[in-house]
Amino acid sequence: MRPEIFSKMDFSHSSLFGYIEDLQELTIIERPVRRSLKTPEEIERLTVDEELSDIERAVYLLSSGQDIQGTSVVANLPVLMRQNPAETLRRVLPKIREVLHVAGVEMQLTAAVSFLTVLQEESVSIHTYSHSFLHIILQNLEHRDAGVSNAWLETLLAVIEALPKETVRHEILNPLIAKAQLSQTLQSRLVSCKIMGKVANKFEAHIIKREVLPLVKSLCQDVEYEVRTCMCRQLEHVARGIGTELTKTVVLPELVELARDEGSSVRLAAFETLVNLLDMFDADDRSQTVLPLVKSFCEKSFKADESILVSLSFHLGKLCNGLYGIFTPEQHLRFLEFYKKLSTLGLQQENGHNDNQLHLQTLEQEKKYISVRKNCAYNFPAMIVFVDPKNFHLELYSIFFCLCHDPEVSVRYTMAISFFEVAKLLNSDVYTIHKELVTLLQDESLEVLDALVGHLPEILELMTNGGENNGSESKLLSIPDLIPALTTAEQRAATSLKWRTHEKLLQKYACLPHIISSDQIYYRFLHRMLTIILTNNVLPVQKAAARTLCVYLRYNRKQEQRHEVIQKLIEQLGQGKSYWNRLRFLDTCEFIMELFSKSFFCKYFFLPVLELTHDPVANVRMKLCCLLPKVKSTLKIPTDKHLLQQLELCIRKLLCQEKDKDVLTIVKRTVLELDRMEISVDAEQLEKEKQKNEGRSTNINDKVFEKKRRDSKTSSVLAKSINLSISGSSSGTSAGKEEKKSKLVRSQSFSTQVLHPKYSNIDKCPNKSSATGYTSSVSGMGKSCMLSFCDDSFRTHSAGNSGNAPFPSSSRNLFNSADQKNNGNKESQSRKMSIKNRKSNS
Repeated sequence: MRPEIFSKMDFSHSSLFGYIEDLQELTIIERPVRRSLKTPEEIERLTVDEELSDIERAVYLLSSGQDIQGTSVVANLPVLMRQNPAETLRRVLPKIREVLHVAGVEMQLTAAVSFLTVLQEESVSIHTYSHSFLHIILQNLEHRDAGVSNAWLETLLAVIEALPKETVRHEILNPLIAKAQLSQTLQSRLVSCKIMGKVANKFEAHIIKREVLPLVKSLCQDVEYEVRTCMCRQLEHVARGIGTELTKTVVLPELVELARDEGSSVRLAAFETLVNLLDMFDADDRSQTVLPLVKSFCEKSFKADESILVSLSFHLGKLCNGLYGIFTPEQHLRFLEFYKKLSTLGLQQENGHNDNQLHLQTLEQEKKYISVRKNCAYNFPAMIVFVDPKNFHLELYSIFFCLCHDPEVSVRYTMAISFFEVAKLLNSDVYTIHKELVTLLQDESLEVLDALVGHLPEILELMTNGGENNGSESKLLSIPDLIPALTTAEQRAATSLKWRTHEKLLQKYACLPHIISSDQIYYRFLHRMLTIILTNNVLPVQKAAARTLCVYLRYNRKQEQRHEVIQKLIEQLGQGKSYWNRLRFLDTCEFIMELFSKSFFCKYFFLPVLELTHDPVANVRMKLCCLLPKVKSTLKIPTDKHLLQQLELCIRKLLCQEKDKDVLTIVKRTVLELDRMEISVDAEQLEKEKQKNEGRSTNINDKVFEKKRRDSKTSSVLAKSINLSISGSSSGTSAGKEEKKSKLVRSQSFSTQVLHPKYSNIDKCPNKSSATGYTSSVSGMGKSCMLSFCDDSFRTHSAGNSGNAPFPSSSRNLFNSADQKNNGNKESQSRKMSIKNRKSNS
């Protein structure tokens, strides 16, 4: 009730002070009430023992509490039914039934809603529900307040849908016969009419014929026009329930009689019911009964019965197509002319008299005329079907032009909504309405623009590819004003306060790469999107512009233009002075990850995104941390292992240097998420590098074998020379030379030994280049001799079964640890060799 009061208020200047005075009086009256509520007596009355259970508290409040407390219990009934249905039905529901006899409007409305909620939630079986709740609903149907009665009626109609047939028959239909008698109250008979329509779909045709139809006839002939009107609107449901034969013999005669009723509301209801039941009448009924009635309605609507004019204009499309098969050419033309007349109704009088009294007299009439033209705009697609799309330009284009240029916003708004349907129906002739498209795009009302933009991509696509006989040439060449109209529409939306329309328009403009050329987008729209991102103050608008810009960039094939836009995004957004721009840069990068390939993002935006880990604003760092899992998902191993190292370095810096508590919390949570992620592996690249490594390793082994062969030849030559020198030397000297010979042989034999299998991956590397190989691999260049080790380490992480392998450590650490192990083993082996030499010397 309260919203209706406020909706009717007139806050004009003349009445504003009156409302202020009323409010002041209300505050003066309310003050003593507030003081009295704070007295100990009132507090004592509103206090409930905290130890009571929910059921006991509900019973207590319904028995001795205030009205507001009882209403609260009734509102909480669905919760009690979910928690303890048995006790609620046994103790709480009987109390509610008692209270409702004397309850006010608010509690009655609350109870109707709660009963319906219990039914919808299926807290109890339908049998239990009908046994416990149905009688309470039926008792309150005839409440003296019309709002309360309608609320209980809506609940009852929903209950009838779920109740079994026998229950409906005994509990509802049988009592209904008595309630629908003329001796009952008007409210009771109106309720009976609405129940009739719902019950008619519940039973078989023979039961309806025997028990329902006599009552329906009685109500259709009721002395009160309200009852006849209500029952007439329910005849459609009755007809659907009894079938075609009974509808022809019983319902149609009643409708014909009601269509000639003295009450205009009855005639209107009969007309609308006839239109809705057209599909149930055969050709004879439509031509001999329905068509004459419709012709009579059309003739009277302009002369003496304007009340039916609005309804007639609303149903005219359905009516014309429903009677299409029985129209003669003359009747077809007559109904078409009638539609044309309705489409311009009221426009001819604009240049008439300016008399104020005449204006006041025709104000209500003018409102009806506007509604009629709006309904004609609504029915325009149906009328295209009626005249055939091939005849559109000849028969309906002039009306289409008038409706698109109508002085009333509501009419143009309706045309904008139906524009897409019109375009679909015209198909190959869609280009004939391109001027009206431009007109509506430039409409002074943003409501019209909003309605048109809803299907703008589909409309433009139809304009581009409409029909198969258009040839390869685009029909957009015949719309030179389209691009200026689109830019003007965006600028008007940008300068208005309706940012939702602006956001919607920017989202729909993402379709333009399929409509116009890349150069036109680049020079007329792309830079405009960047400007919106930089200057607009509404976040949804900025995001819509950012995504559309990314779409434009995605379909731009000119590298120079692409690089220019990428550079501007990085410099003006990612490195912008305003932290707001840097936040939008992260949004843009998110769209890029969605629309572009992973390699594209890694090539242009990966490092600029990581640079924001040093941003001075905590909000930027926080948003970056939330984005890092998506950033990591773009990496591929081994191609992007250097980027992975940079990502890990940034995470370590954030963990060690971050001082903001909120950011640090998100960083820790992000690290856990990153730790659970698996990096995608580029199998093709991995295989290439593996083959490359195996080739290099083979070359290295060949060189080692050749070196060993040369060393063995050298050692044999030296042995021979030593043997020759022994024969001409003294015994002391020969002993010393023999010792040197034994050392040389042992040293050479050690050099030919194979390393421990633990270091088989490193064994293929030349000793002299091992250190440089590790160092270069850390910088991302990586010597080939280290790739097999690096690949194995990453393969270990990606092959985890549980998917929660630890976050891959830096390749630098992996390589350094391997380097240290390799060098350490070589040093220990050289020490062992020297010890053996000392022992042999001793």
